[in-house]
Amino acid sequence: MKKKKKKIIIGLTGQIACGKGVIKNFLIEKYKASDYRFSTILRDLLDRLDIEQSRKNMQKISITLRKTFGENVLAKAMAKDADEDKDDFIVIDGIRRMADIKYLKNVKGFFLVSVEADKKIRYERVVKRNENKGDDKKTFAQFLNDEKQETELEIPKVMKKADFIIDNNGTWEELWEQIHQLVKKINTLD
Repeated sequence: MKKKKKKIIIGLTGQIACGKGVIKNFLIEKYKASDYRFSTILRDLLDRLDIEQSRKNMQKISITLRKTFGENVLAKAMAKDADEDKDDFIVIDGIRRMADIKYLKNVKGFFLVSVEADKKIRYERVVKRNENKGDDKKTFAQFLNDEKQETELEIPKVMKKADFIIDNNGTWEELWEQIHQLVKKINTLD
């Protein structure tokens, strides 16, 4: 009888533009991971309501959902989706609250990975990628202010709860090697 492969769920946490998305995309491409992102739910809701997708609007809808339905409402949705996913490798991007991690840590096969990068590097990435409207015109002071928003405040605490840390201040090759080593290590754990 063929032994069932264990399910691996990697949750990524880190401050704005630390490289979570790049790591997620690498795991999808190289390891065929299924993709989940907390902000997808928020973006879907904003689209459905015909409200502009901006960092400010995502923060507002996140706060409203959490205050109305509980701090872990998005984590519950992520955990349910991951549990029901037939794939054995899943990556969840954008874990930012202690309520999220408290809920997700109880999901079998879950590992929290903190992605760390220098503030100046992260700022340059925000401007370059222009993911949210106006990011390409953002000043460094505005970027630092974004990190003081309610939705960002708990990220440093969540990062301290990580099972693994990836340092994303180096080269692409160094980043890829850290990811390969991370997956190798997780595969050896029971």
